[in-house]
Amino acid sequence: MAGLDTNVLARWIVDDDPRQAARVKRLFEEAVEQESPLFVPSTVMLELEWVLRSRYEFDKSTVLGAFNALLETQELEFQDEPTIERALSFYRQNSADFADCLHAGQCNSARRVPMVTFDRTASRIPGVELLTP
Repeated sequence: MAGLDTNVLARWIVDDDPRQAARVKRLFEEAVEQESPLFVPSTVMLELEWVLRSRYEFDKSTVLGAFNALLETQELEFQDEPTIERALSFYRQNSADFADCLHAGQCNSARRVPMVTFDRTASRIPGVELLTP
């Protein structure tokens, strides 16, 4: 099973380079044929959210839709998928950055809560506590 870099998923989602997007489609087809899902590290999801938001100007709703589509793609296997799903739930319900939501999700999965922060917005995520000076 191969692992994927952020730019591969970005090409598939955005389809801004037809040649590369076609190659990603073939890669996905090969994964199905070989019954070997492609691995997506959590760090790729973190970077992908940033790329979609900053480079392609996706709004939060569009990012959430793209991520939900990825999670439903049978050709993909995610590192710690329950944590990714938890982070997306936090992201959907809060104004916190996706990165903070993913950090909180990972702390929650590791049973290391609360996650402490100086970031007031992040402190609104369930399981996160504002650290006061």
